Amino acid sequence: MSSLPAHTPIQSPPPLTLHALRASCSACSMHQLCLPMGLDQGDMQRLEQVINRRRKVKRDESLYRLNDKFDMLYAIRLGHFKTFQGNTNGGQQITGFQMAGELLGMDAIGAGHHLCEAVALEDSEVCEIPFTRLEELFRDMPTLLRQFHRMMSLEISREQRVMLTLGSMTAQQKMAAFMLNLSSRYASRGYSSTRFQLRMTREEIGNYLGLAVESVSRLLTNFKKTGVIEVNHRDVELCDLAALRAIALGNDPCA
Repeated sequence: MSSLPAHTPIQSPPPLTLHALRASCSACSMHQLCLPMGLDQGDMQRLEQVINRRRKVKRDESLYRLNDKFDMLYAIRLGHFKTFQGNTNGGQQITGFQMAGELLGMDAIGAGHHLCEAVALEDSEVCEIPFTRLEELFRDMPTLLRQFHRMMSLEISREQRVMLTLGSMTAQQKMAAFMLNLSSRYASRGYSSTRFQLRMTREEIGNYLGLAVESVSRLLTNFKKTGVIEVNHRDVELCDLAALRAIALGNDPCA
């Protein structure tokens, strides 16, 4: 099956049928983390009618590319993504890893075009939300507008924490903080906070944290030797969260 283009024209949403409702926001396991949080049933149905469609994105396929025109927000329903920009060496600089329940595309609201590229790390699915129609709902639904502002604030805060992490931490602290960040995000989605699979490669982790891939592998091996984590390929178990938090704060209990 051929890949969808990175930019797809807006289409009119299909009528809200019983089948569509059963597969809609209210039935989605991520809706308490996404835009519908706090909406009553009537407002939920209004939002559902704005959502264009669910779009499947194959692994390594672009959801959108740098400088694509902005007209959609994308709520991740299933899967994981990475966002990246070009760097001065002609390569990629990964700016974030996103997972189910998060919105993609908010960085383009002000500029009117996307400032990075978003690529699926595995077969994923997003809900397409035309931004002009969403803005119309904001005027009538203050709860939805507050939730959107909350999600934007969380995204800004997360990016600020990442900047502090990359700028002031040692390599060991960066890796510990990265694992703890994944742990808390999975926990908020009802998944295990201590056992999960890394959807990104060692190279991608290193690119994001500003570390060589050899450093990433060495740090994971050291964490494993000291009993802080157990790692087998991409499967990770956080065996000692307290020790991991201490490392992230610069108080390595094994030092």
